[in-house]
Amino acid sequence: MKKIEDLRSAIEVLKTVPGQYQETYVPAEPHAEISGIYRYVGAGGTVKRPTKTGPALLFHNVKGHEDAKVLIGLLASRERVALLLQDRPEHLGFLLKEAVQNPIPPVLTDSGDAPCHQVVHYAWEEGFDIRRLIPAPTNTPEDAGPYITMGMCYASDVETKESDITIHRLCLQDKDLISMYFVPGARHLGAFREKAEALGKPLPISISIGVDPAIEIASCFEPPTTPMGYNELGVAGAIRKEGVKLTDCLTIEEKCIANAEYVIEGELLPNTYVREDQNTNTGKAMPEFPGYTGAANPKVPLIKVKAVTHRKNPIMQTCIGPSEEHVNMAGIPTEASIIQMVERAMPGRLKNVYCHSSGGGKYMAILQFEKKSPSDEGRQRQAALLAFSAFSELKHIILVDEDVDPFDTNDVLFALNTRYQGDVDTIFIPGVRCHPLDPSQRTYYNPCLRDQGISCKTIFDCTVPYELKDKFIRSRFLELDPTHWVPEKG
Repeated sequence: MKKIEDLRSAIEVLKTVPGQYQETYVPAEPHAEISGIYRYVGAGGTVKRPTKTGPALLFHNVKGHEDAKVLIGLLASRERVALLLQDRPEHLGFLLKEAVQNPIPPVLTDSGDAPCHQVVHYAWEEGFDIRRLIPAPTNTPEDAGPYITMGMCYASDVETKESDITIHRLCLQDKDLISMYFVPGARHLGAFREKAEALGKPLPISISIGVDPAIEIASCFEPPTTPMGYNELGVAGAIRKEGVKLTDCLTIEEKCIANAEYVIEGELLPNTYVREDQNTNTGKAMPEFPGYTGAANPKVPLIKVKAVTHRKNPIMQTCIGPSEEHVNMAGIPTEASIIQMVERAMPGRLKNVYCHSSGGGKYMAILQFEKKSPSDEGRQRQAALLAFSAFSELKHIILVDEDVDPFDTNDVLFALNTRYQGDVDTIFIPGVRCHPLDPSQRTYYNPCLRDQGISCKTIFDCTVPYELKDKFIRSRFLELDPTHWVPEKG
């Protein structure tokens, strides 16, 4: 298979596989229309029905942006992610577990050779306006503004110089201003920003858009799997078996991804904030992974843009907030984190993990667990507790036996219906911090909650008690090769 090292080589690989990629030359409006179209083509996830899982879609004719194209849905199918990471869909969690344990650090390349610097726009030039330079879409007509949803944000600790990369909610607010939303306490860049602000210093930051999909997946790891000081670019390097290429920015003392389609260079300003929806006054931000449009934050930090650089004929990459794309970017690293945590405690028992689409890759995990002896009874629940420790934003865990496919929702519901009794197989863990974007984790929904984002975490134990396994044997069909009768299609 062709080597994948950037967005363009990833697209070339997709073109060789039927049903994974599509293009359109029909003019499309970036304001709500691109996302509205893709909702029907392949968004999936928690997007309001009707939707489905479909191909990545490239828009060649984006109104108001003659030289740019917009790609949406690159990672909006687990099969496509596996194709781009050159692995099997059911093995991706294990691939990432190995990668996070054996990182390959990034390497620095000369700025003059970096594709991302083929075209340069400086903020002090007349007519500079990021809203015209970057075809950032809005997901819905009521969004706070155009959002960069697939920007790889790269910054460094002002004292230790340790660097990190992650994805944040970025709204284009003015010709050279971008607001940046931080989930409280959840990201390393948030800690970098707070430290710089306490010192009264701006924090240099680069935003690379349109990169190797291995980087996009790796950037979604979180503590404790990747603690402070761990640069997730090393995970992408391990996946590709060579270091990610970085290059120096032109206007700030920071690095960016050398083969990105776009790079925004700027500084997070200290003690400078703005209301996220100041330009629309809708009270809304953008659709988030739980399937609801998030409220506009009344106070978000600002990035002062210094420059925008890009490749010739750049491709803007975007995604729909609640789509299957978010499921894969958030969920597969979470699967890897759970596998790593549980495997250390009880090797060989956890067979697989799937962070289900209905939870946006964050709220629900299905753990496939094998009880090998009487002493394993109860360990499946211990595995669930470890999973909550591995990823704090998990809300629900469903435990199933080794003969149940965790990736097949019908099979999981079969276990829920035939191997589960609510009064003895449900474990409640109330009053635990989870994720603030779940609208049920609000004091107006449950007055017993002490704060927004606190939840009752729940384990649904759909595993058969070890001593009763012989009473729950599934029908045994004849094992044979069906291709003799029904040949597989090529």
